[in-house]
Amino acid sequence: MSSKTNPRLQSLIAELRTVAGESDAGVWRDIADRLAKPRRTHAEVNLGRIERYAREDETVVVPGKVLGSGVLETDVTIAAVDFSSTARRKIGQVGDAVTLEEALDSNPEGSNVRVIR
Repeated sequence: MSSKTNPRLQSLIAELRTVAGESDAGVWRDIADRLAKPRRTHAEVNLGRIERYAREDETVVVPGKVLGSGVLETDVTIAAVDFSSTARRKIGQVGDAVTLEEALDSNPEGSNVRVIR
């Protein structure tokens, strides 16, 4: 993990691994492993893909950035490292856009979570 120079990402990966160990939630360990890889492999997901695969009232986790292309009509909570301004605006009209840290604090067990890459 020493190759990461972004202090926010370093602390996020450490926190994800800690919570995954304490609550035995494999989803957070998987997200931490994906974020520990080089940034060029991080997900960049458009809202259209989230609309296609997400179900109502679940938390969608994107280990990377959410982009604003497409239409979102499903009421979901989307957690990601970063959001484009367009994506944040479109998500705000239908659901909630939260950081991965907030999603981790509100759901340490990792239940009702779908990872979209």
